[in-house]
Amino acid sequence: MPLSALSKPNQPATATPAPLVGLFAGASGLSVANVYYAQPLLDSLAEEFHITQAAVGAVVSATQMGSALALVLLIPLGDRLERKRLMLAQALALVAALACVAQAGSSTFLLAGMLAVGMLGTAMTQGLIACAAAVAAPGERGHVVGAAQGGVVIGLLLARAIAGLVADLGGWRWVYGLSAGLMLALTALLWMALPRQPAPACPLPYGQLLLSMLKLLRYQRVLQVRGLLAMPMFAAFSVFWSALALPLRAQPYNLPHSLIGAFGLVGVAGALAATRAGRWADRGLGQRTSLAALLLLVATWPVVGLMGYSLVFLVLGTLMLDLAVQALQVTNQSMILHGSVQASSRLIACYMMFYAIGSGAGAIAATTVYAAAGWPGVCWLGAGISVLALLAWVSTLRYSGTAPAGRCCTTMGVTWRRHAKPLLKSALCKTCTPTCCRRWHG
Repeated sequence: MPLSALSKPNQPATATPAPLVGLFAGASGLSVANVYYAQPLLDSLAEEFHITQAAVGAVVSATQMGSALALVLLIPLGDRLERKRLMLAQALALVAALACVAQAGSSTFLLAGMLAVGMLGTAMTQGLIACAAAVAAPGERGHVVGAAQGGVVIGLLLARAIAGLVADLGGWRWVYGLSAGLMLALTALLWMALPRQPAPACPLPYGQLLLSMLKLLRYQRVLQVRGLLAMPMFAAFSVFWSALALPLRAQPYNLPHSLIGAFGLVGVAGALAATRAGRWADRGLGQRTSLAALLLLVATWPVVGLMGYSLVFLVLGTLMLDLAVQALQVTNQSMILHGSVQASSRLIACYMMFYAIGSGAGAIAATTVYAAAGWPGVCWLGAGISVLALLAWVSTLRYSGTAPAGRCCTTMGVTWRRHAKPLLKSALCKTCTPTCCRRWHG
């Protein structure tokens, strides 16, 4: 199947206003930053709450557990409720959670607050991406989603540096107090600028809404293909960042944490450059962008493997890695959300499950391999995972182009290859037409 098999979507009649695109990007960055503020503050938290160095990692684990719960319990609500009201309610709840963390008087309240921050920060971030996809016209959806995803990456990368700076000036509580104030101001801005979107005409009950995610994972072919690519991609990304501090803290570098964290800022340039991938996906070039990103990902590891000769190679490799990963991430989300606006929240939640599996597996593998084979072993591991991702892309080429005969439930974005499940179909959607499956963007 040729790479040009993807059909180009129709161009939008009107473009999404640039200030609104900027709002999605900025709001996504501010929301996701809350999940990562704690990482450079662990020493301060351990000292104030008398937590041992071995146990203080539970603070980060609490936020990550909250993120996982948000994928299953909160993010799918965007396909059931009116999105603007949902965003505002979650933003106000996040403000309250941040204020509770800033005022926490015991480790129990701290962990409970971090769990809530992880849930609400993740729900806000992914909900904004789904909202951006719903607001954008089909022909520019990749561009708008790419801008929001770029904001996520920048917020993630800057969160640690900002948290460390504010904590040095005023203490760790100021980090969460100021963030609560920023989120409150963002809530007011979202209330004024975010367009209202109609709620689903026949919303699913909450239990069926969650159950439908399993059906998406089973039947949505684009989700399956792009999730298959995302899992090794995020594993390779996690391998790099999980192991990077270990050689830089050791001889002959002995770099302080502040300088090690500065390598993350290199990724901002990659994230900004990768937003162009959304426009390429809008033009039907998603497969070519995917190939270029995967080849760049494979080429990253020989470059970072030369770190022993000069840290210039590490800087260059960091830029290559972040550019490759974010370009593929933007492309994946653009293609998954194309034509499936009414199921966008559930699609994003399902897709991010692949991210969580790959990221967690990569982190565990990175530290294990580094203990046994050092940085060269980590580079070989990352290269192997990246080649695996490239082979996975090659194996999915047969799914590009025209869809198999069948019908498409427009509410779920599911391709119905058989009509053997009339009860499920009637419970999910009243509209089922064959025309929406004539082109397959997978």
